[in-house]
Parts: sequence; structure tokens; C-alpha cells
Amino acid sequence: MASILTNTGAMVALQTLKTINKGLTDVQGQISTGKKVGSAKDNSAVWAISTVMQSDVKGFKGISESLSLGTSTVAVARQAAETVTDLLTDIKGKIVASQEDNVDRAKIQTDIAALRGQITSVVGAAQFNGLNLVDGTQTNNNTNAQVGVDVLASLDRDSSGGVTASSIGVNAQNLSQTAGLALTAVAATVGTDAGTAGVIDANDGGTNDSIEFTPLVFLDASGSNGGAVALAADAAGVDTAIATGIVEGDQISMTVGSVEGIYVVKEGDTVASINGGLKNSLLAAGLDGNDFELDITSGTGLVITNNTNADVAFTQTNTRGTGGLAALAGIDVSTDAGAATALGQIETLLATSIDAAAAFGSVQGRIEIQASFVSKLSDSLKGGIGALVDADLEEASARLQSLQVQQQLGIQALSIANQAPQSVLSLFR
Repeated sequence: MASILTNTGAMVALQTLKTINKGLTDVQGQISTGKKVGSAKDNSAVWAISTVMQSDVKGFKGISESLSLGTSTVAVARQAAETVTDLLTDIKGKIVASQEDNVDRAKIQTDIAALRGQITSVVGAAQFNGLNLVDGTQTNNNTNAQVGVDVLASLDRDSSGGVTASSIGVNAQNLSQTAGLALTAVAATVGTDAGTAGVIDANDGGTNDSIEFTPLVFLDASGSNGGAVALAADAAGVDTAIATGIVEGDQISMTVGSVEGIYVVKEGDTVASINGGLKNSLLAAGLDGNDFELDITSGTGLVITNNTNADVAFTQTNTRGTGGLAALAGIDVSTDAGAATALGQIETLLATSIDAAAAFGSVQGRIEIQASFVSKLSDSLKGGIGALVDADLEEASARLQSLQVQQQLGIQALSIANQAPQSVLSLFR
């Protein structure tokens, strides 16, 4: 039936042409933007995944900058430690020369003093962006529960979408010559029984298999030791010559067997926070939590219980400002006895600086490996994002030509369909 009111052919041709034009718009959008998924309406799931990945890529860019800063900081510290090692080696040469009787020991001592001054200059200048890892000024604990700093190393995303930051801990190495002050504000005592001095007794069913720290006291602002929290070392009224109170920067060290835990007091620390920090340091350093129970008790501090069947030795020391090269100031080769003693002292000092340089070298290598990994990971993420959202331009080109032909044919078909009602006129002539 012919009708001038309803042109079915034209409607079909028009709908087909609309579909073709929409396809053309999509393909042209892909060609102009280079993306097959440019917004959430194109493919919401793929867009959401790619957007999260793009945010991670930007985050890893910040991590790369952090790792670069960390590498530079550690490199300065490593170079300083290596330079100190070289200077100590020179001092060792002077000390060896002083062992001969027929030498001018006074001049040798002058040379040693000059080299000692140079070590002080190197240690003091070994800072990057204001951070010095070798002069003993660091007081904060890092992720290793040791004195030092953290370098942001990664963003870890779990299966639920949660993100956590992980860091590489850089342990500070004190190569200063500060003599320091031995403190008596903290003491380890055997529990209720006398036990054995310097030993945590074996768990043999007795009551003397644990040690505990007596309560800490703090220096106060009146030049005494009646404070409730740790004050800043330079706070008004604080007398750091008093060895019976704790203040910011003091180092508390506890060794159980071969494991040493170190905590550096921070401003505002309480008895609980110091004991908690020392506990965490011991566990982080490798103390077995099953072999030894570490409990913080109200008012009495940290209690360490030996659950093993063997006696375990312990030592506990507390110092204020002691540098790793403090003994350097006491080297004096002007006498026979002094020259002989100096030979043993310099070996210990060399070991300290060598260990420091090795520690910095190890962590610098780790940071550089992480930086290389983050760079490759970022490239992989970018590749994955491209696979999800980038357009296949070869396919888009072929589809564009196909749709252009279809568009021309659709226009022709619509034109033909629109001419159909004209044929009805011939019936009325």
C-alpha cells in the first residue's frame, strides 16, 4: 500500500544513517584524541581502572623524586665516612711511625692533631639539604627502629584498593668526636631475687629469670632531675651536666645476648614511650619474641623475661652525646706508653668508620635498585593504561573509510526513499 503519510523506507534509511553518523563521530573522536576510552561514558569499568592506574603513575613520579633525594643524601654520608676512613688510615700510618724510638714524636702528634681537625671538618660538612647523617644530631627513629631517617620507597595497593606507603630506613652513623656523658638515670635490675649480675637466668622454674628497668627520671627546668617528661636539651633551666636524669637526645642501649636495641630520647617522651621504643628496637633488631617476653608494666618500665633453657648475658648503657670517634681525642703518641695504646685505639676507630661507610653503601645500593624498579614499574603501568584506553589507529582508519562509504550509501538510500511518495502523483493524472 502506497502512503504519503508514512514512509517506512525513509524511516529505515534515516535510522541507519543516524547509526552510521554516530559510528563516524566515535571513530573521529578516537582519531583526534588517540583514545578509545576517553571518558566514563565510553566504558565505565575500563575508565575507572585506568584512572586509578594513572593516579598511581603520578604517585610513583613523586616516589622517584624521593628516592633521588635519598640517594643523594646517603651518597654524601657515604663519601664522608669513606673520607674519614682515609684520614684515619693516615693517622694509623703516623701512629705506626711513632713506634720507632728514633723519631720526633712531638711532630707526629702535631700531624695527628691536624688530621683529627680535618675529620671534624668533614663530619660537620657532610650534610645534604640540611640533613647530616654522620654528626650525631639525628634523634628520630626510622622504620628499622634505629636512629636515622626514612626514604619513601613505594606505594603498595592491596586487592581491596587500600594504599600504604613503605619506606627504606637509613640508619645514622655517629662519627663525631664528642666525648659524651655516661648516665645513671636508667638501670637494669634482676627481679625479686639477686640472680647473677649481667645475666638473665634460664627459665628453670625459679623466679629470677627476668630483668626489669627501674623507673626513669627526667631533667627538669630548675636544674634538677624531677621532670615528668623529656625536655629539649637546650630548654631554659636544663642542666645537661647532671647524669641522673634523661633529656632529649640521650641514647638508651640494651643488649640481650648478641642483639642490641637502641632508643634515642625525643622531646616529650614519657617513661612508657621510652620503654616502648626500646622494646620495639630490640624486636626490630632480631630479638626472638618467643624466647624473650618483653612487657611494659605500669610504674616499673620494661620487663624482659628469658623463656629459654640457657642463661643469657645482657648489658645496659645510657649515654649523652657520645660520638663513635670520641676516643680519637685521647690518642697521644708523645710517650712510649701512649704510642703503644694508640695502635689499638686506631684499629677500633677504623672499624667504626669502615662499618659506617659499608652501612651507607649498602643502603645506597638498595635505594638505587628501588629507583630502577619504580622507573620500570611506571613504564609498565603506562603500557597497561595504553592497552586499556588507547585507540588502534590502523583499525580506526579502516573503519573510518568504511563508515564514510556507508554514510554516502545511506544518504543515497534516504534520497531514494524520499522520492517514493512522488510516484503516488502518477495515479491521479
